[in-house]
Amino acid sequence: MAGSSSKVEDGKKKARIEIIPLIDVIFFLLATFVLFTLSLSKIASLPVNLPVPVTTPSPPDPDMVTLQISDQGTCYWNKELIQIGEIAPRLSNLKTRVPNPRVLIAGDDRAKFGITVTALDEVRKAGITQVSVETRVRATGR
Repeated sequence: MAGSSSKVEDGKKKARIEIIPLIDVIFFLLATFVLFTLSLSKIASLPVNLPVPVTTPSPPDPDMVTLQISDQGTCYWNKELIQIGEIAPRLSNLKTRVPNPRVLIAGDDRAKFGITVTALDEVRKAGITQVSVETRVRATGR
């Protein structure tokens, strides 16, 4: 027969242990124990005076050129306004002057992708292998 109690031959009820309330009590005791042990641990530390770094602006690298593209299609060669057609002669001049030139291509946040790729192609045509593309956004001409 279905039910919470079962009868034995002599009419007495047989006791049954319910496991669900027992699991609840065990989880309650476990959570209480964890919270109690966390409140016992106190972190003892010593105050430390850490040194503060002194930032000095580094001098600009003469071997590195920043080529920035604006949203109007103008280019800046180390903060100097130039036309897109002036990139190739300046890069070849840089390649002859500096033994290991580096170029950083930076774009405005609204710059056209095609002009930036054109500038990258001109750097590759000049034979300069150390090229970086800046991903942070900065104001044009700076």
